[in-house]
Amino acid sequence: MTMDDLNEEQRIIVDNVRKVVKERIAPIAAEMDREGVFRWDIARLFAEMGLLQILLPPAYGGLEEDKTLMYCLCVEEIAKACASSALLLIIQAVGIFPIISAGNQSQKDRFFPRLAKGDELVGYLVTEPYAGSDVAGIQAKAQKENGDYILNGHKCFSTNGGVASLYTVLAKTGGKKFTFFVVERDQDGVSVGKEEDKLGFRASNTTEVILEDVKVSRDNRLGKEGEGFRIAMEDFYMSRPSIGALALGIAETALDLSFKYACERKTFGKPIVRHQAISFMLADAAIQIEAGRGLMMRAARQHDRKKSNIKLASMSKCFCSDIAMKITTDAVQIFGGYGYMKEYPVERLFRDAKLTQIFEGTNQIQRMIIAGEMLKEKR
Repeated sequence: MTMDDLNEEQRIIVDNVRKVVKERIAPIAAEMDREGVFRWDIARLFAEMGLLQILLPPAYGGLEEDKTLMYCLCVEEIAKACASSALLLIIQAVGIFPIISAGNQSQKDRFFPRLAKGDELVGYLVTEPYAGSDVAGIQAKAQKENGDYILNGHKCFSTNGGVASLYTVLAKTGGKKFTFFVVERDQDGVSVGKEEDKLGFRASNTTEVILEDVKVSRDNRLGKEGEGFRIAMEDFYMSRPSIGALALGIAETALDLSFKYACERKTFGKPIVRHQAISFMLADAAIQIEAGRGLMMRAARQHDRKKSNIKLASMSKCFCSDIAMKITTDAVQIFGGYGYMKEYPVERLFRDAKLTQIFEGTNQIQRMIIAGEMLKEKR
């Protein structure tokens, strides 16, 4: 599938996002990076556009079809201007997913109307100091007490941790069983720890969230006890193509800026784009972006069709983030000394690209998953 296969309504959505990003986000992206402060005006803008609600049922502002694909294409367009803003869209989807996937009707009736308004953000509390890519290493515990649960745990690197009003939390419920819960930010025992000072994605809020004897009603348990690990893995199959889309957006802007600069900058009597060493960098970047988009769209479409996309999701995330790092590194090289200066945007793109190789499962983990799926297919 390619962009040419989108229907008219889908093209209008992507074009509208592209227009708004160009007019409202691109002009302030560098300022957001410098300030390193979460921008509620961007969150409200996305809510007004219906972007935070894409994965919800149509009755609550979600799309009728191709939800994952359209969500990924919107992420790509936003990431061309500001990776931090694109991540806001991703984390909202990741945080909502356990409710969509495992929530009962009563839970959906409670939470979907709130999420449909778009003025509440959701945090996804899975990662811990000693449990990142190894989700099974989570130590947060939920112990039963009179039919309800008492949660204790220390979550880290929580995107939107300090600005979300709802959290979907993964915790141990005995032995090797893991279960998801919905926790309100203002509940007793919930506190936000330090806000991280990051290399990139500086306008994205990332904090610790500490859970100390937090009482959670059984009505806020998502699915049955022990289903949390499966839900977390299914969440990855939706989110990993979107990380690929985010990485593609970063890479596309790096290529556009590099090509323009290479056409203008002259050395030895000709534009540097005429030097083979530079032209090959640019050509390779164009090839990789085109290939990455095809992989990302295929992974997203498979998820929308409710077909297994485990291998494709990991391929998309791994390939697109690797090329983003390569293309932004080459962009800094093409710009030379100017590429190392903060007044030029390729420096920011370079910093933002690195995280795409790390979160939602490192690229080393993705390669393990891909190889594992290949072995399954061989049997």
